[in-house]
Amino acid sequence: MLLSGALNRYNPPMLELLLLCVTGVATGFLNVMAGGGSMLSVPIMIFLGVPGAVANGTNRIAILPQNVSAVWAFYRKGFSHFKLSLSLGACTIPGTLIGATLATRVPNDQFNTLLAIIMVMVLIIMALPQPKTLEINQSPSRNRLIAGHILMVAIGFWGGFIHIGVGFLLMPVLSRVMQLDLISTNMHKVFIVLCYTIVALAVFASELELIWKYGIALGIGTWTGAWIAANMQIKQGIGAIKVTLNIVIVAFIIKLIFF
Repeated sequence: MLLSGALNRYNPPMLELLLLCVTGVATGFLNVMAGGGSMLSVPIMIFLGVPGAVANGTNRIAILPQNVSAVWAFYRKGFSHFKLSLSLGACTIPGTLIGATLATRVPNDQFNTLLAIIMVMVLIIMALPQPKTLEINQSPSRNRLIAGHILMVAIGFWGGFIHIGVGFLLMPVLSRVMQLDLISTNMHKVFIVLCYTIVALAVFASELELIWKYGIALGIGTWTGAWIAANMQIKQGIGAIKVTLNIVIVAFIIKLIFF
């Protein structure tokens, strides 16, 4: 049931929390395995009556445990390079501060339209053939390292502003610009997102009244979904998952624009 008073409710119905938890599992799984998971979590909160900007901020509560879970899973498997991950993540911070602050200033009706446009753009990107990542890890040259760190500022802005589709920006920078292999790319990606999400969440929490119960319910799900994705080498079934995701997203876009 879609309720317009979600923002002011102290005790949201258990059914809504369960719905958000299940959505969180799908969101966390997709974000680690294929990308685009936040195109589920943000619209579902809007349909539950949460203003767009608040939904955008509340979503950061759920992104945080998702990436903690993924970083920990990679670390336990022996995949970590915290020095490089941290330096890349630190470079996102200036852009994140600007992007998140700007996002809190967007009126809700304009945010919904903007969200629909962004979702269409990400759908198009998801439909394009993705370039193959390198199979052998190569140590990036000094110039490639510098270029990668500079580009992180722009990625931080996008991640702070909306986050949706940020994986499609991070992956080419890490794999093509810095020439990292697939595992290293994903390993750094989840750590970088963790870094800028901490900053973005602080900005949103200071500027808006976030719905923490919604965020925590989503976060329980995203933690679980991310853990499953980071610990499983799933190749079969991703195509079917993407088709289902695309159908749901198209329905969200129609609802955002026309209803």
